[in-house]
Amino acid sequence: MLDPKYLRNDIQIEQIAKQLANRGYQLDTRLISRLETRRKELQSETETLQNTSNRSAKAVGLAKSKGESIEALLEEVNGIKKQREVCESKLKDILEELSAIYLTIPNLPHESVPVGQDESQNKILRHGGKVPHFAFAVKDHVALGEAHGFMDFASASKIAGSRFVVLADKLARLQRALVQFMLEVHTKEHAYQEVYVPYIANTESLMGTGQLPGFAEDLFSLKGEQGFYLIPTAEVSVTNLARDTIYNATDLPKKYVAHTPCFRSEAGSYGKDTRGMIRQHQFEKVELIRFVEPNHSYQALEELTHDAEVILQKLELPYRVVSLCTGDLGFSSAKTYDLEAWLPSQNTYCEISSCSNFESFQARRLAARWRNPENAKIELIHTLNGSGLAVGRTLVALMENYQTKEGKIRIPDVLKDYMQTDFI
Repeated sequence: MLDPKYLRNDIQIEQIAKQLANRGYQLDTRLISRLETRRKELQSETETLQNTSNRSAKAVGLAKSKGESIEALLEEVNGIKKQREVCESKLKDILEELSAIYLTIPNLPHESVPVGQDESQNKILRHGGKVPHFAFAVKDHVALGEAHGFMDFASASKIAGSRFVVLADKLARLQRALVQFMLEVHTKEHAYQEVYVPYIANTESLMGTGQLPGFAEDLFSLKGEQGFYLIPTAEVSVTNLARDTIYNATDLPKKYVAHTPCFRSEAGSYGKDTRGMIRQHQFEKVELIRFVEPNHSYQALEELTHDAEVILQKLELPYRVVSLCTGDLGFSSAKTYDLEAWLPSQNTYCEISSCSNFESFQARRLAARWRNPENAKIELIHTLNGSGLAVGRTLVALMENYQTKEGKIRIPDVLKDYMQTDFI
């Protein structure tokens, strides 16, 4: 959430509106200014009535001590009390209306984010790995998986519905190997602390990270449990470890890694990536989360992105790093780098990780703070997260880039100890 004090300033709110316009969001400055004016009026009126009430109460006490009649004074006190209660009720309604509006306003893009309307205007920063050239007609991951009976969409559809998959035998083992490999790299080489977290989150947790209230349709809500949802990403559970917490400077940075399933309704994506494992309702990720001092967050973003890249480099998968433009940023993000892996069957790159700096946007919702030793003040931390990596899409990229003419899948060197074989 943006700092409300900036939205209460007529000059600053216009500047904010211009920045938000770059990401395709039209801020209703007139409505906010009108509500803020009314809030100030009601707040002032409430304070005046409270002061008057206090003076009247003293007058009642003084009259009592003198043995004077207090009936008229009591009538006056009750009248003021009723006025104040009406005023407080109106003020509460205005504050709730403003809060509801503030929760729907996206984060401001960082000044380094390229201005653009959609993904076509994202900026390619660098490439990694080598795009393979095949002397045979390549197959996609579905054809490769189904040919060996290791990938079964029909059974998954019978069990749950479309956009699910059953992995079997060596392919299921390969996915498990990828998870184990990613966790080992991030904990041993990148010094992340592994955490196991709930796969179910409450409304407060999803409000804190920005999935609610605006993106409820993308979530799986649990019936029978009020306000419970399946997590769309480990970001929700892990970031909420900082909720209502005040860290000392020596506590930061915090670096967490978590492997979880993720559940998304994929509302609005019908017809997009319907074949195979690219876009599913249930998938797995290894997620990286950092809590840092504000002055260090953009350095931390570069480091976090590098940590995710290392996985692609060790797997020797071709990829590129893209800086998202303003119009393609996620709701809570101030700046995002996408890592995209090469998919031979589509002759294009596919997102495999998004690494984002949310600055204080989530921390303000979460009351996640630290004590700044320079001024002893309690301030908001900055939060970051990125996939290191999306396991299913990594599996897809590995299958397609490591396929052979015979339809086998070669195992990358770094996974051979996990798999105990050179080919599937």
